[in-house]
Amino acid sequence: MTRPAILDHAAQVLEARAETYGPAADSLRAVAARWSLTLGRAVTPAEVALCMIDLKLVRLAHDPTHRDSLVDVIGYAALLAEVQR
Repeated sequence: MTRPAILDHAAQVLEARAETYGPAADSLRAVAARWSLTLGRAVTPAEVALCMIDLKLVRLAHDPTHRDSLVDVIGYAALLAEVQR
């Protein structure tokens, strides 16, 4: 898959998820609130995105050809930039 194609696919996945689950920033804030309770410390939406990138990188280390994990890394990186604004 070419660079433009994988980036376009990641954008399409983000749009589809937004239609299904609502704005990603809202979801990241909700996860941050839950993780804050679980961990007993404040967790930011940006930290959630970073941790999700780490999860996907671990999966890619297990199977570097798994395209969905690569697309997810790209998507979470885009969301990270969004929540850091």
